[in-house]
Amino acid sequence: NLVSFMVFIAPVPTFYRIFKKKSSEGFHSLPYVVALFSAMLWIYYAMVKTNVTLLITINSFGCIAETIYVAIYFTYATRKARMKTLGLVLLLNFGAFGFIVFLTQILCKGPKRAEVIGWICMAFSISVFVAPLSIMGRVIRTKSVEFMPFNLTLALVLNAVMWFLYGLLLKDVYITVPNIAGMALGVLQMVLYGIYRNCESNDAGTKKELPIVVKVDQENPTKVNSEVCPVDIPSMDSENEETKDGNSQV
Repeated sequence: NLVSFMVFIAPVPTFYRIFKKKSSEGFHSLPYVVALFSAMLWIYYAMVKTNVTLLITINSFGCIAETIYVAIYFTYATRKARMKTLGLVLLLNFGAFGFIVFLTQILCKGPKRAEVIGWICMAFSISVFVAPLSIMGRVIRTKSVEFMPFNLTLALVLNAVMWFLYGLLLKDVYITVPNIAGMALGVLQMVLYGIYRNCESNDAGTKKELPIVVKVDQENPTKVNSEVCPVDIPSMDSENEETKDGNSQV
């Protein structure tokens, strides 16, 4: 529970940055929406199985934390990102969760219900770990780890290790298996962070350079001034037009 608490509060610096800049920048809401859905499913599984109280306590906190994160993202995201986030929340956290609860209550009885919910939880827990793959792809493409915070990655690895051991001791395959995937993907993210943490971004959108021109001595055209200055394109065009007008008048 303590390690999972670290995981849930790890994105706080990210969302403080979003709040401070009043912009969601290049961050995505998908990992947080999926994490909220996963926490809701684990609470449902724990309530049905009845002997895994630790799942209820930490995932209750997780539901609160992820809801706050999604709300902050929704507040400062662009209109397109808001609509996408709203669609995800309605699809997963309301539609899919309600559908799962309805079907398992109607079609499954006794221990079978816990097994079915366990398989569903395992599938979506793996999706929580797989969700950051889009961020990993961006890291490789841009050679920048700006959108893959190291503290969150480390917390995910530690969390996966602890829950893997917990599931192993309980002999609960639904807790053990998804955390194997979590450990593997977490280590991969840390490797990427180590490779690209000192690299400059390749994102063309972040690099805007003004053209430069070398000044020429008007009195001695063969003598080149070594001073290099940025040039404002519109001003050059206006100067050229003034020159043309002057030539036409002559």
